[in-house]
Amino acid sequence: MADSRFFDNAGPFDLARLAEVADAELRGDGARQFDDVMPLDQAGQKHLSFFDNRKYLDAFKASNAGACVVTPDAADVAPDGMQLLVSKTPYHGYARIAALFYPRAGAEPGIASGAFIDPTATIDPSAEIAPGAVIDAGAEIKARCRIGANAVIGRGVIIGAGTEIGPGAGIANAIIGARCIIHTGVRLGQDGFGFAMGLGGHEKVPQLGRVIVGDDVEIGANTTIDRGTGPDTVIGSGTKIDNLVQIGHNVQLGQHCVIVSHVGISGSTTLGDFVVIGGQVGIAGHLKIGSGVQVAAQSGIMRDVPAGAKIGGSPAKPMREWMREIATLERMSKQKGK
Repeated sequence: MADSRFFDNAGPFDLARLAEVADAELRGDGARQFDDVMPLDQAGQKHLSFFDNRKYLDAFKASNAGACVVTPDAADVAPDGMQLLVSKTPYHGYARIAALFYPRAGAEPGIASGAFIDPTATIDPSAEIAPGAVIDAGAEIKARCRIGANAVIGRGVIIGAGTEIGPGAGIANAIIGARCIIHTGVRLGQDGFGFAMGLGGHEKVPQLGRVIVGDDVEIGANTTIDRGTGPDTVIGSGTKIDNLVQIGHNVQLGQHCVIVSHVGISGSTTLGDFVVIGGQVGIAGHLKIGSGVQVAAQSGIMRDVPAGAKIGGSPAKPMREWMREIATLERMSKQKGK
């Protein structure tokens, strides 16, 4: 259950409204009121839950939830009396309902005392600037932005409308789109790791590009994204990046990619749209990863990957090939141990 110290509940809502938000078929009493969302095993008669994974079938059958978002095939095994919202994508429906009960806080317009705003910066009157924030010369903060405590917005940076910058984040040499969420401690636009190496020492190469972030991007806590060397580093619209990810200079991520924590993407690598990279994956530089690629956790990618491929292992290879190799090694190990 959401702790009211941290999360404000906007409910209750009637079931008809919840069905509308979830884009689900209503099978129950549309006028019935619900107070909250809750996991299957904790939900009561005033709560709504969801079921979309057969691993939790027993929990679903035993649940006391008053309502549940379910797939069409699960409706036949629902507990007696449970109100149903039937959807082909229950988790999506539940996410929209949960967001209805717990909407993200909007900006509270104003500049707090203790914030430093350069006279040449432009701050929309509807933006919120928290204590200790620094807005440098020529920066632009658009409508309804929220700039967290002790965040630093560098010279000339543009923050798009409705974007949230978390406490302690540092943004430099960057243009950020609308409705983005940049979490605590993120670093955008610092020097890329570029050196002309030689026996006499390593000459630092000036990093003269930017970081360009599209609309509706989320970047997790303490992730670092280097600015480009000359071309820009680009994060496509709709992309979601987990905590503790490192993205090198000149990298270009397509739209709606998902990058899980501890991933490292080396400089000048390009990812297409809807690429999913599992946790702790390492990707070498100057590669092309096609649209729709899926990469298993802890893989190492050292060559280009065609669109739609599913790969795993280190060095990464097609998923079926990798799984066959693992199975073969397990058989050989067991045979040797006899």
